Order: sequence, then structure tokens, then C-alpha cells
Amino acid sequence: MATTYCSPALLNHSIRAYVWAAAFGTARGVTFDPELLFVASLLHDLGLVDEFDNHMVPFEVAGGSVAWVFAAGAGWPVQRRARLSEVIARHMWAEVDPGEDPEGFLLARSTAVDIAGRNLDDFPVSFRTEVLERYPRLSLADEFVRCFQDQARRKPDSSAAAAMRNDLAARIAANPLERKATKSPPVVPPAGSSGR
Repeated sequence: MATTYCSPALLNHSIRAYVWAAAFGTARGVTFDPELLFVASLLHDLGLVDEFDNHMVPFEVAGGSVAWVFAAGAGWPVQRRARLSEVIARHMWAEVDPGEDPEGFLLARSTAVDIAGRNLDDFPVSFRTEVLERYPRLSLADEFVRCFQDQARRKPDSSAAAAMRNDLAARIAANPLERKATKSPPVVPPAGSSGR
């Protein structure tokens, strides 16, 4: 689903979100459900893509709803579907309690690493380099800012609007991971993907 609907840059961001989250959780002894975290990471930004954008609710809530439907199709029980939706919605919270929601905590932390470079020092330079070589950033900075500007314009009370008011564009531009982005080769989307 992520491969079909996400651009190559957004897909790589989603994969990196999982890698950062799982690596941090494992290193810090945070007990988490790997499948739940992986699916939440891969689907967390679906509310930003045209096919799933909802003009009434924030993108993270829309994405959580899409993930709930995906999980229903995969045969997940209702409670697990609800957890998936909750993890995705919480990834935009300023703070998530790791004791209450380890997957939400890890996803929120990892997306902040990938988008704004927050807590980047949690990872050795060699690991960061390997992750970026495998899953390059491509045009993520420009694409993400455009998506958030659009969300902010249409949904002024949303978390995306708050992020834009808090100078998200400048924080993305200042992210040390962005400095390596221009050196990375493009990723060819898998066969059957939209490649938007």
C-alpha cells in the first residue's frame, strides 16, 4: 500500500521512520511490537497523499483511519486496528508516554529525527550514513514542506498548521540529514508503484 500510493521520497521517509524507531527502541530497551511499529511507520503519512487526503480532519487522523481499514483487510482484530490508528495519530503529538504507548513514542521520536533532525545524536554517524545510502531522502524536504503548507492552508487548526507556524521549513532545511540528500542516488520505484 505504501509503495503504491507514496512517492519514492515519502516511501523512503516511512521506511527510515521504522529503522530509526526500531534501532532506538532496541538500543534503549523499549519493549515494542515490531509488526505494529512497522505497519504504523509505513502507513503514517498516507493522509498526506491525494488519494487519502481528508479535507475535514488532520492528516494523521485520516492516515490512521486508512490504516485501520488496511488492517481490517489484513484480518487484524478490532483492538489491534484501533492501536494502529492510535499510534499513527499520536506520531504528531509533542510528547507520547513510552510506558503507555511505546510504538507511538517511537514513531513520534523517529519522525522528528527524520524530518527535523531532532535527537539525531542518538545514532552513530556510521549508522546514519548507512541508512541514508540505503534509503535516500530524494526530494523529501521540498515535498514535505509543500504537503504541510497545503494542510496548514486548508486546516488552520491542525498539527501541520502548528508545525508550519513553528518554522518547520527552516527546521527541515537545517536538518543535518538534508546535507547528504544531494549526494544520494535516486531510488527506482518497485514495479507496480505509482512513482508520483
